[in-house]
This record gives sequence, structure tokens and C-alpha cells, in this order.
Amino acid sequence: MASSLTTDSKNDFSKGSIIKNILGLALPMTLAQLINVLYNIVDRIYIGRIPNNATMALTGLGLCLPIISMVIAFANLFGMGGAPLCSIQRGRGNEEEAEFIMGNSFILMVFCGLALTVLGLIFRRPMLYLFGASDATISYADSYITIYLFGSTFVMIGLGMNSFINSQGFGKIGMLTVLLGAVANLVLDPLFIFVLDLGVQGAAWATILSQGISALWILRFLTGDKAILKLRKDAFRLKRQRVLDIIGLGLSGFTMSITNSLVQIMYNASLGRFGGDVYIGIMTVINSVREVISLPISGLTHSAQPVMGYNYGAEQYGRVKQAIIFMSVVSISYTSVMWGLVHGFPEFFIRIFNHEGDLVAAGIPAMQIYYFGFFMMSLQFAGQSVFVALGKSKNAMFFSVFRKIIIVIPLIIILPHLVQPGVNGIFMAEPVSNFLGGLACFGTMLATVWPELGKEKSKRS
Repeated sequence: MASSLTTDSKNDFSKGSIIKNILGLALPMTLAQLINVLYNIVDRIYIGRIPNNATMALTGLGLCLPIISMVIAFANLFGMGGAPLCSIQRGRGNEEEAEFIMGNSFILMVFCGLALTVLGLIFRRPMLYLFGASDATISYADSYITIYLFGSTFVMIGLGMNSFINSQGFGKIGMLTVLLGAVANLVLDPLFIFVLDLGVQGAAWATILSQGISALWILRFLTGDKAILKLRKDAFRLKRQRVLDIIGLGLSGFTMSITNSLVQIMYNASLGRFGGDVYIGIMTVINSVREVISLPISGLTHSAQPVMGYNYGAEQYGRVKQAIIFMSVVSISYTSVMWGLVHGFPEFFIRIFNHEGDLVAAGIPAMQIYYFGFFMMSLQFAGQSVFVALGKSKNAMFFSVFRKIIIVIPLIIILPHLVQPGVNGIFMAEPVSNFLGGLACFGTMLATVWPELGKEKSKRS
């Protein structure tokens, strides 16, 4: 009992420096997310270097990204929905309810993962053609996604349940979760792709086996003695209101991933129409670079959520404000630096994934257009993070939809007819949406949450 109390006190986010609390989670969590991204990034790096048809194979993997985003969306639905609720309940001292939230989230992930496997296998080829596949790329895309879908449940548990480890303050354990899988992927990828000559199929096998290792590690930790909140069978019994609360809060993360998937579909289909397969390959590289350089900001904003949620539950509103300020300043500063690097050295980033001349030459101006004003994206991340952490699911979900659906997708359709060449107009949709969506989200957060926290604090005193 003494050990449990010590651990719980250690992860009491209402005490100590708010910056130290956030960074204590952010550093290992960011490293964990970096390692997690390697699951797919490493696949693309290796596939971009296969001896024959590297660009077509890389494009095939890019066509699978919308389906992968859909799987991730459901992991976010239950992981990002349940974990902040756990933090709030822990802050209120209600650990039993926190465990029920985690148990309900877990069983929802398992059922959903199995359903996605079945539905994905049935509809994969029609979806790939809809997403922009050509006769030259369909075989690569189909080979990869067929195997990947068999590991959907591993992906759900590996991504979704790790949020519950981080929400308890075990950032280092969360990092080890994905480190195990990533190391396995780094070893298995070259073995399967090159030694066994399995190509894109080898990349898919390496990915799902690695995710399986991560999932087993998570289950072992959450059922062991070191976890504050335990994954128990009696907590698997679904309760209607609890499920609705999880889904309601998780809809923000779900919507962000689903809208990302829709945007990827629109980008691939439009680029295939106005530029051909090589531009879908360029978009695959751009997405890959974005995943990597966005990680620190994603890690910071996500790690701030349990800290803000805990202090909000404990009615420490001044500490919530401190967390918002710190998170926002660091986010804007970092993304400003990264904008300068990508704009100044685009070829360096492209050559990480592909060396073929046509793709590199066309990719340089595409990257400079796409990443223009990249720092504005941090405002969207910060605003969304605050809304999710404080349980304001409607606001969080609205701004997820606003930037992607209301701004980006119409621009992808309209701009190629107004800007020549058309592909430049397509890439221009992203920076325009970052400016409009980021300002709207962050501005609304400041206008609503900030005064509310001040009033509640003075009301308390």
C-alpha cells in the first residue's frame, strides 16, 4: 500500500513546477512518438531504396496512408477520449471510475480493431482506386495494406492504450512501449524487404509484428503491480454513459485523424489528376517529413493534456493557465525554426526518402509551398490540446472539422483551377488552412477558456 501511495503522490500534477511536470512527460513522450512514427517512416525510407520501381512502390505506400489514418482515428477515439477522463477522475481522487474508463476503452478498441480488419479486407481495392491508385501502383498498395489490416487490433492497442500509461505519469514506460516495437521494426524491415526479397509485403509484416510486441508490453504493464490504474476484467463491462463520455471526448482526436484521411484522399486524387503518380509520391514524402518535424510539438501538447486535466479536476486553475502559456510559447518558437529549415533545405529532407531525379526536382518547390507559414499550425495544436484536456469536446471537434473539411478540402478543389501549374494550387491549400484554422482555434480558446478559468478561480476564493 505504501508503494502505491508513493507512486500516486509522485504523479500528482497539482504539486511542483508546472513546466517541470509537462517536460517530465513531454521528453519521453516525444521520444516515444518519434519512435512510433518510425513504424511507418522506416518502411518508406527502405522502400524508397529498393532496386526496381522505388518511386512507384513508395507511391503505393502513400496510397495506403488514408486507410492507416482511419485505423489510427479509431485508436484516438478511445485512447484520446478515455485518457483525459482518467486524468480528471484521478485529480478528483476517484481511481475506481478511472479504471472503469480505461477498461471500457480497451474493450472498445479490441472490438473495433477486429471490425476494421474484416471491413478493410473486403473493401480495400475499391478504396485504393478511389484514393488515386493507378494500374502501375495498385499492386504495391494492395500488397501492403492487405497485410497491415491483419494487425489492426495490435495498432489499436499499441497506440490507444499507451495514452493511459502516459496519463498516469509513466512517460518513460510509454516511451519503452514504442521503443520495443520500433527496434523490432528496424531489424525486421531490412530482413524482410531485402534479405527475404518480400518488398512492400515485407515492410507490412515488419510493421504489424512490431506493433504486436508493443501491444503485449502495454498489456503486461497495465495488468502488473507498477501501474496506478489496473486493467481489470470486471472493468470491461460497458456502461452506456461511460462509453458516450469516452466517445464524446475522443471525437476530437478521431475527427482529426479521419479528416486527415479525407484530406490525404483529396490530395492524392487531385495530384494524380493534375500531376500524375510522381506527385502522389511527392505527397508521400511531404507527409513523412511532416510526421517527423511535427513530433516535438505533438509530444508537448499531448503531454500537457494530463497535466492540465489533472489540475482542472483539482481546481488549480492558475496552474492550468501557466501550462497553456508555456505550451503555446514553446510550440510557436519550435515551428518557426522548423519552417526556416524546411524552406531553406528542402532537398535534404526529400532525399531521406527518395533519390530519383524527377521526384526530387518537382518536390523542392512543392515542399516550400506546402510548409509556408508552418508556425501557424502550432496554434491549432495548442488550442485543440486545451479543449481536449478540459473536457470541452464540442469545441475540440468543431475546430478539427473546421480546418480540414471547411477550409482545406474546398481549397484543394478550387485552387488548382486558379493557380498554374495546378499542382502548386493544390499544395497551397495547406498553408492557407494553417493561417485561417490556427487563428480561429487559438483565438476562440483564449476568448472562452481563459476568462472562464479566471472567473472560476475568483469564485473559489
